[in-house]
Amino acid sequence: MKQLIETTDKMNTVESLSDSLKQMGVQVGKPLLVHSSLSALGWTNGGSVAVIQALIEVVTEEGTLVMPTQSGDLSDPKNWQSPAVPKEWWEEIRSTMPTYDPDKTPTCGMGQIAELFRTWPGVIRSGHPSLSFAAWGKSNAEIMADHPIAFGLGEASPLAKLYDADAYVLFLGTQYDTNTCFHLGEYRAPSYDLQWQGAPVTCNGQSQWMTYRDIIFAEEEFSKMGNAFEQKYEVVKGQVGQAETRLFSLRQAVDFSTQWFTEKRKG
Repeated sequence: MKQLIETTDKMNTVESLSDSLKQMGVQVGKPLLVHSSLSALGWTNGGSVAVIQALIEVVTEEGTLVMPTQSGDLSDPKNWQSPAVPKEWWEEIRSTMPTYDPDKTPTCGMGQIAELFRTWPGVIRSGHPSLSFAAWGKSNAEIMADHPIAFGLGEASPLAKLYDADAYVLFLGTQYDTNTCFHLGEYRAPSYDLQWQGAPVTCNGQSQWMTYRDIIFAEEEFSKMGNAFEQKYEVVKGQVGQAETRLFSLRQAVDFSTQWFTEKRKG
């Protein structure tokens, strides 16, 4: 905290954040998918609370504010890499892992803002045990409904609904390597590779380990893809607090990702 204060030129408030978001072009009534880093903003009076209040103030109840609230630790231990666990632990991990609960299960690696947002009054969180989203505002129930476990970022996911709603993506101090919407393009491009995944879910009131199919993601492509995307499409760049900020069309990003992976898989 001391270092954050010392490196902040001007502290952030709800008002200053709101003003900056409006200057970036965040619109009332448009669905907005937000990726965020609290520390990148500089010292903020009120922390994550102030950031969420500012976003809500700008989007208003006429729009819908969405954040990824993934809990990737609720997944099959055989696929864990950072760190991997011994094979002899796998079955016990599966049988004893707490069941996904949208009200209780914390996010994993999503940052402080998303972790607070999932508990915010009026927010609905989707039902996927490891790839959930949370939403506040006009269309939150519609966008979060019926999130399937298999192919969790594909055609029946909140991402596809955001695509249909012509949503925008906002980076607050994050980069393309975490750009969730690029994943939808991975599904839409042909010839993807599949894997088995698993997670603890509640079925008929009972906890059970469910296995399901999903594609093998290629996030290592995202940074390079993002740089290429900016050469073709409009990306509004600015600053909110001290954070480098980007605002762009989710639909255009998904279409670009689809083309990118289509061409890559041909090779």
